[in-house]
Amino acid sequence: MMNRILKAAAIMVCGISLMFGQAKQPQPKSQKELDVLKQMFGTQDPEARIKAAKDLITNFADTDFKELAFQMIAMSYQQKNDLENMIVYAEKVLEVNPKNYQAMLMISTALAQRTREFDLDKEEKLARSEKLAKQAMDVIPTAAKPNPSITDAQWEGAKKDTISEAHQALAMAAVVRKKYDVAIAEYKQSVEGASTPDAATMVRLGSTYNMAGKPADAIAILDKVLAMPNLHPQIKLAAEAEKKNSEKLKGAAK
Repeated sequence: MMNRILKAAAIMVCGISLMFGQAKQPQPKSQKELDVLKQMFGTQDPEARIKAAKDLITNFADTDFKELAFQMIAMSYQQKNDLENMIVYAEKVLEVNPKNYQAMLMISTALAQRTREFDLDKEEKLARSEKLAKQAMDVIPTAAKPNPSITDAQWEGAKKDTISEAHQALAMAAVVRKKYDVAIAEYKQSVEGASTPDAATMVRLGSTYNMAGKPADAIAILDKVLAMPNLHPQIKLAAEAEKKNSEKLKGAAK
């Protein structure tokens, strides 16, 4: 998931000089605004990116980059795993542009992640999560390139990955409702529809197979994860732990 966050940020901001050179693209109105934009786009540190984006919004009220600045703040909080602040700024993105599908998915995924079985507002949060995920899937296929410097192939791959995230959000919501068959179907669409299958999503699919009482299916998908080259250590540990759980469930069934 984090790789997808960083990839989305790269698509938005790569080739900044090309973007500023396009007549139909947003334009900085002064050298000072351009300097702040370069700070926002140029740093890899989420705290520095948040500071630069907030400076842009505060000091350049008429900026053409307000939506992008709010989005960069939201993505930076997502990178920091600060979901509460991420939701706050993703909501601000939607106030500027109600069709911003990345903000929809940030909120949708966070709501599904944070909602628990006995929350009093469980259905309200899950309903909004599902609504936003489905709205995003409606918008993405016809969305224009956010940056003219990326290739058509890169853009098609990015759209596939974004739709994959929407299916993952729907799967998470289904898990909270204990609709495991629905969750499995959504996770499978997420894995199969991505330009590159996401290992963390595959582990979640394995976990959901176990919840549904299908440990053999869980082992099959988890073995695929563990066979991946350059697997992130945390994902590897999670896959190994879930596979042990699958083997216990399989043994108990026998």
